Amino acid sequence: MNPKLITGLILEKQNKIIRKLMRIYIHLLITTFFWISCTEDIEHIKPTVTSMTESVYASVNVMPQDVYFAYAAAPGILEKVYIEEGDTIFENQRLALIQSDDSKINIDNAALGLEIAKEKFTGESNILKSINQEIEALIKQLELDSTNYFRQNQLWNQNIGSKSDLDNKKLKYELTQNNLTLKRKQYDQTRLDLENSYKKSQNDLKRARSNLIDFEIRSKINGRIYKLYKEEGELISLQEPFAQIGMSGEFILDIIIDEVDITRVKTGQLALVALDAYEDQVFEAEITKIYPLKDNRTQTFQVEGKFISSPSVLYAGLSGEVNIVLSTKEDVLTIPLNYLIEGKRVKTKDSEIEVEVGMKDLNRVEIISGIDSSTILLKPQ
Repeated sequence: MNPKLITGLILEKQNKIIRKLMRIYIHLLITTFFWISCTEDIEHIKPTVTSMTESVYASVNVMPQDVYFAYAAAPGILEKVYIEEGDTIFENQRLALIQSDDSKINIDNAALGLEIAKEKFTGESNILKSINQEIEALIKQLELDSTNYFRQNQLWNQNIGSKSDLDNKKLKYELTQNNLTLKRKQYDQTRLDLENSYKKSQNDLKRARSNLIDFEIRSKINGRIYKLYKEEGELISLQEPFAQIGMSGEFILDIIIDEVDITRVKTGQLALVALDAYEDQVFEAEITKIYPLKDNRTQTFQVEGKFISSPSVLYAGLSGEVNIVLSTKEDVLTIPLNYLIEGKRVKTKDSEIEVEVGMKDLNRVEIISGIDSSTILLKPQ
């Protein structure tokens, strides 16, 4: 074969290979440019090494200490309301009066009955004085009958007088003696009856007044009126609260913990509180009480906390979030929580990688294995 022809064929083949390589190279350049352009649009980060605190997240509400709902002990119409929302009150203060005409009539009747019973028992014209006067008369009569009988008996012993005169005087003496005994018994029994009647009337008045107390709503504590649910003239039942009352100026944190986290929460743990009313501020608190019964409706437990450092101004009902600190670790490889896919994978430019995670907080998660601090992660779309 002609050497020139062979050389031409070789050169042509080399040119084809070069053109093919150039197309591949250009394709790679375009692909790389496209990937760089895309990754510039897609958020990406590298894991960071930092300290991390493991905590339990929960919602929180600020509530007055010793808060309770005041209820009526008897149904009826609110005749008078003596307080307003925000008022400071003291223990046993009367807050409202429920209309109770029948109870007032019962008190008047009981008071009248007591007055009558007292007059019968201790009054100037009581029956005991009348009986006592009869007793005094019988005592005098007995002295007279006794004198007559013993004088007649002496005469009889001297054979003076008749047997019938002696028997009559003896009979009269014994009859007066018996009447005096009966009258004294009557006095004792009457005195006992009148005394018991007087005591009963006293108890009746106490009971009537006690029943009237049921128509009053009083405070159990020194505190403040945070909410009134009823106004004057409205009907109130036994099931309806009249007011919400709590300590004035003393607040607790009402924390709701999910069932899956409750076993990790202990009293004495530090809690970091962020209230919606105080943006970008965190306040320290301490877990003080864990209620043992689960709310089956919400599958949660109630926990109480108390501020260690509190805001200068607090209002009942302020809400926010709380992180209950469980433990703290140093030099932890972490990524933002929103870069974690389904709790176990992360996305790179090439593929999704499965990772082993550790502790979490509100924003970040610990990465135990699967990637390192040089891995570029793309934010899931």
